[in-house]
Amino acid sequence: MQYHVNGFRPGDPDIKPAASDLDPEVARGHKLPRQVDVLIAGCGPAGLCLAAQLAGFPDVSTMIVEPKPGPLEKGQADGVNVRSMEMFQTFGFAERVKREAYWVNQTAFWTPDAAKSDHIRRAGIAQDVADDQSEMPHTIISQARIHQLFLDVMRKSPTRLEPHYRHRVVDVEIDTDSDDHPVTVMLERLDADGRAVGASSVRANYVVGCDGARSRVREAIGGRLHGDAAHQAWGVIDILATSDFPDLRRKCLIQSAREGNILIIPREGGYLFRMYVELDKLNPDERVSHRKLTSEHIIAAANRIMRPYTIVVKEVVWWSVYEIGHRLTDKFDDVPEAEITTRTPRVFTAGDACHTHSPKAGQGMNVSMGDTFNLGWKLAHVLSGRSDPGLLHSYSAERQEEARRLIETDHQWARVMSAPPGESELDGSDMPRFQTQFVANLEFTGGLAVHYLPSRLIAGAQHQQLATGQIIGKRFHSAPVLRLADAKSMHLGHVAEADGRWRLYAFAGEGDRGQPGGAIHALCASLQDDPSSPLKRFTPPAGDIDALFDLRAVFQQEFRSLEYEKMPVLLRPAKGRYGLRDFEKVFCVDHKLGADIFDMRGICRDTGCLIVVRPDQYVADILPLTAFSRLAAFFSGVFKPQ
Repeated sequence: MQYHVNGFRPGDPDIKPAASDLDPEVARGHKLPRQVDVLIAGCGPAGLCLAAQLAGFPDVSTMIVEPKPGPLEKGQADGVNVRSMEMFQTFGFAERVKREAYWVNQTAFWTPDAAKSDHIRRAGIAQDVADDQSEMPHTIISQARIHQLFLDVMRKSPTRLEPHYRHRVVDVEIDTDSDDHPVTVMLERLDADGRAVGASSVRANYVVGCDGARSRVREAIGGRLHGDAAHQAWGVIDILATSDFPDLRRKCLIQSAREGNILIIPREGGYLFRMYVELDKLNPDERVSHRKLTSEHIIAAANRIMRPYTIVVKEVVWWSVYEIGHRLTDKFDDVPEAEITTRTPRVFTAGDACHTHSPKAGQGMNVSMGDTFNLGWKLAHVLSGRSDPGLLHSYSAERQEEARRLIETDHQWARVMSAPPGESELDGSDMPRFQTQFVANLEFTGGLAVHYLPSRLIAGAQHQQLATGQIIGKRFHSAPVLRLADAKSMHLGHVAEADGRWRLYAFAGEGDRGQPGGAIHALCASLQDDPSSPLKRFTPPAGDIDALFDLRAVFQQEFRSLEYEKMPVLLRPAKGRYGLRDFEKVFCVDHKLGADIFDMRGICRDTGCLIVVRPDQYVADILPLTAFSRLAAFFSGVFKPQ
């Protein structure tokens, strides 16, 4: 961490200096503002992820409202895939989650015993996260705890943002003829019993509906969820229990011959675990609530499915009953397709407000956070005046396509989970079909299948061969490096923060040591000294490149053969009011670990390359180190000249 840049700061380094114009009563949620830049409806994972990101921008006023009386305490989602863990790293709490959470290292598969079909047997065990899929584990931790970690980030941010609880969005109106806070949000204030006791309104530049499957925001912009239901009731239950089942501390997929299926998820804390239990088939016109199912029904069904093993429940922590559905909205913002060229979005939906799917693949919370992690930095770019509002069209274009692919894959997975046991792959394997499907889906369940198509934010693949392991349009795949100034072993991707900056990773060619005559030196000279610098024209006149672009260099040599003091000035810049030197921009291959980032990520050793990474960690372009004009051309599609 770097936090003494403008002078010594005692205490918690995560607490950022407060914004100069902060109104403490508004920030604490005690008083409603009259107008804000962004109003967020809903304190679920999507809403809090967006609020935590926007709270870091002192010049962006943000408000988040929630009908509930306070933070979530238990239940709901629990699976955090590796992609979300990578995202948590940018907020600064991935290590805390790793310490507290259960790590899913293996998944066990149980099927009917051929010798006694009403009993189950272990059919196999698979690795849950493939080798080098990510430096992060797949973890299980309460959604309430994730909420709390985001709330902590918000409270410690420059804007000291807190939710306005007991406030519900009633309606949203957009004045398409105005550019000055054109969205009016009507709110109801609720009492402890959830009854409306008052009304108010707030004007906003942008509104984001993260208010769930019954979203008022979605309804206000004419959005509808389209899709189907499986007409199958499932129970989910968190319990403390004793059992003779041997795999309670492994994630398990269990298929019985006649009683249905179970998914077992060990929880954080060493003893708690969750079960998703298949219950009754529903009639086409029947709702799951009609069956009046209870936690006792869930436990009884689990014991029937798990024969010859039994579960004796000591405490039920939380439970719910639900029906699987796969639904998607027409669009994730308020602009009809026919008006995209004449209007820019003002209202967005995210998470369950625009897509719903099965919880068994563990994607709901993860995809919801991915939605708003995509949107947050784009809103900040536009509100700062650095990008034109047309940039915001990319949110619906990118995330709707990914939601569609998610639902298709999840639909297939739900069918496999509910298929008759004993089915095998066509190649004659005796591995159960749901096990082979699970292994084939590891990239999907890890959250790593997202692949954005070429656009103003994603370049074409003209120079993909320069870094074959960093796919343009997919997330930047981190790898170990050694920081030159202090020989610290670390992951390169961990330098990224949720601060809205673009990352420029310059990988040096063979023999390049950062000195005059090399491509790294020429790149830095072009970026810093050239009046027509490809990046300088996008930064404010009084600003510097580092405010918007975080440049880092990685060299192939062993660290003793590199000289930090001879690196280009742009790689050891003076920072803050004292002009203190930044020692954290130069890296080399970590030969001590035997992990060569050039080999691991297919980076061309002869010439090196420049990898351009978006603020949400997705690779936007790969270029030769000397492609100054193409670099400028790419960013001219992102930013307005300042």
